[in-house]
Amino acid sequence: MMPLDVLCVGHASFDLVFGVPHHPAADEKIVADALLACGGGPAANAAITVARLGLKAGFGGYLGTDLYGERHLEELIEGGVDTRSVVRGTSPTPLSAVLVKPDGKRALVNYKGDTRPLPPQAFVPPATPARCILFDGHEPGLSEPALAWGKTRGASTVLDAGSLHAGTEWLMFRVDHLVASEKFAAQWLGNDDPEQALAALAERSPCVVITLGERGLIWRCGAESGRLPAFPVEAVDTTGAGDVFHGAYAAGLAAGMDWPELLRYASAAGALCCTRLGARPGIPSRAEVEQILAG
Repeated sequence: MMPLDVLCVGHASFDLVFGVPHHPAADEKIVADALLACGGGPAANAAITVARLGLKAGFGGYLGTDLYGERHLEELIEGGVDTRSVVRGTSPTPLSAVLVKPDGKRALVNYKGDTRPLPPQAFVPPATPARCILFDGHEPGLSEPALAWGKTRGASTVLDAGSLHAGTEWLMFRVDHLVASEKFAAQWLGNDDPEQALAALAERSPCVVITLGERGLIWRCGAESGRLPAFPVEAVDTTGAGDVFHGAYAAGLAAGMDWPELLRYASAAGALCCTRLGARPGIPSRAEVEQILAG
């Protein structure tokens, strides 16, 4: 059997995405212009991204046996994702309600009920090694054995550090690539200076990328550093753009892309995700990414 290109470990949810004219005020009732129901979650979206870019992806995380979990599992399978590391249970599948305004900005409410992070013994290794493992930190119990499993098999490791919490804090200096949001960098450093955060993080991590949304990204690997502007697109919905960026970044690592190509590839994929409503429908194909890169 061929090895996985990327194993994505972490959070899976089901998303109800409402297109709204504005975010509702207190006691205000508004009517949505659009509704989309689909799977979501950083690691799960990254796995679909890897598969849509033409590589072999796997997902390790939790899905309930409820309606939302069944539908999300079907999406992963239909998307070509290896689901042998998915753990099922009777606790609810996390559910997110996402309100998206016309300018693409969003607000999100997540419900987990009594669903708790999985214990380390719940990790089910894939049947084959993985070239790269991407973590989102939301399953810290799974992350420790998955990290050890990957390291002994020579896998590159990446953290999608969206916000600072116990899972991302444990992983941030244990992975090869720390790919952090501007929010994470500010939370960790204690101020809003991403350049200062980059310098401080790079003292303890071999490769750091800080994404800055529409302002692009900054990076430092070893003694080299730089900045990359974002691809200009008309944003419809920014939901999932970071998930897609991280999935494409891990896919590029697995494919052996050189550094400048890797950053442009991930940036193009993340930008394209913003051009459609919903994270999952916004995930681009390899041909779409290659088209924007060629333009």
